[in-house]
Amino acid sequence: MKRNPAAHWIIAASLLVAGSCAPASQGSLAGPHTPYDTAEAERTFASAYSTIVERHLERITAAAVAMEGMRGLGSIDPEIGLSHLDGKVLLTAADHVVAEYPAPEDHDIKGWARLTVTAALEARGVSAAVRDADVDKVFEAVFDATLSKLDVFSRYAGPKEAREHRASRNGFGGIGVKFDLVEGEAKVIEVMEDTPAARAGLQVGDIISQIEGRSVAGTAKEDISRLLRGPVSSDLALTVRRGFKPIDVALKRALIVPITVTATLKAGGIGEFRVSSFNQRTAASLAAEIKTLTESNGAPLSGVVLDMRGNPGGLLDQAVAMADLFMKDGAIVTTRGRHPLSVQAYDAREGEAAEDIPVVVLVDGKSASAAEIVAAALQDSGRAVVVGTNSYGKGTVQTVVRLPNDGEMTLTWSRFHTPSGYALHGLGVLPTICTADDKGGADGMMAGIVHASAPAAPVSTNLTLWRHARLEDTDLRSQLRTTCPSAKRDGAFDLELAERLLADQALYRHALTLSAPAAAPSAAQAAPAAMVQQVEH
Repeated sequence: MKRNPAAHWIIAASLLVAGSCAPASQGSLAGPHTPYDTAEAERTFASAYSTIVERHLERITAAAVAMEGMRGLGSIDPEIGLSHLDGKVLLTAADHVVAEYPAPEDHDIKGWARLTVTAALEARGVSAAVRDADVDKVFEAVFDATLSKLDVFSRYAGPKEAREHRASRNGFGGIGVKFDLVEGEAKVIEVMEDTPAARAGLQVGDIISQIEGRSVAGTAKEDISRLLRGPVSSDLALTVRRGFKPIDVALKRALIVPITVTATLKAGGIGEFRVSSFNQRTAASLAAEIKTLTESNGAPLSGVVLDMRGNPGGLLDQAVAMADLFMKDGAIVTTRGRHPLSVQAYDAREGEAAEDIPVVVLVDGKSASAAEIVAAALQDSGRAVVVGTNSYGKGTVQTVVRLPNDGEMTLTWSRFHTPSGYALHGLGVLPTICTADDKGGADGMMAGIVHASAPAAPVSTNLTLWRHARLEDTDLRSQLRTTCPSAKRDGAFDLELAERLLADQALYRHALTLSAPAAAPSAAQAAPAAMVQQVEH
């Protein structure tokens, strides 16, 4: 892959942005049980405000960010209000002004961060609800309020939730088991392959009774998870009960990255790969599974089904790497935003083992973000036939910023564009073969492909319109999505269709021609009335 060095992620770019401010006004922003340093609160607000002002997709001032955030205190106590009037910021309680502050300059990030802390302290003095709220609740109220005004994908996660997100993206120190509480006991429900737990002989059905010699009876599930996790290479002593027999187990924690790829070898040498999300090992896992199935088949795979139905997305780099597995050259995706580092271009490079294998990609209305990047890249490059329904249409890139309080802010900072140039946001990927209406069955759909003639076929016309619909043409883009309505597709029908398509190479090649990029449509063709339905059956 060719890429700029400042690569970023869709739902998981971990950037440490540290704001520095003068100490806040004297006081405590603590809840009833948690003492808290107001200087850290000021640093946290300044860090968040600075990131939003510098990086969000749309331009916004520090004043607008902070005012929306401070109004979020009203989510803790509806009697609390903040307003900005004639160069002053007014704090009200039950419609009475209780404090008045000179408003900082619109772009004074430190000033607005300091004022946010001051307003929260003042609110504590007049509101029992704010006084009883701990500092995490205050951060949540302020950040949720301001981020919700920006876009639907920007959000805040407190320290606890942020740790879980980081573990999901990057892995964590653990032993490789999943468990559930059954009648108050921690019962193992899955043992991941090639993990400390598997190597130590733990089995599904084992009851974890002790961790480091201490009973876990009656312990909350999240607390047991916390005890099982720890630094990579650290020792862990467990006692499990198997039947009526206690077994002591000594393990050494390893980096556990959740499994996102599962593989099945089907008749005729077709490999089916289910990709549930994109974390740091997804592309490498897929490459390894392709190699394993090829060895099991005793010959190169005759085809690949890449099943990304229900896949919500994940890391941009992994989407690029996955598409590159199947592409010799050409553009994979470009990203464009206001911040210079958000403008990126990613191209494929030759040398991957799966570049000549026929591919069918399955998507549905829940396929989003990174999954859409892969589907669009393979469709636009002529490397895959896309089957299913319109994907979600989540075409924005988020950068994740770790804040001084150890929480994290997910912030939208660019949009991505497919190789043919269209913006995925609000549009998604249009399948070459639409299964939204499968009443005609697989035979009917296969016959529809045979009788469609490119480039005048309905699917070719729709894809041409799709690829040239401008971002601002919201009505047209909304109407185009009705040609193959988004739906959840998790049954066997789409898999059967993909297998049959790959088993008939002449039909597969014909389907590829239906989705090949074409010239821009004329003005008459681009009108909504010109839209036609997908492959008929």
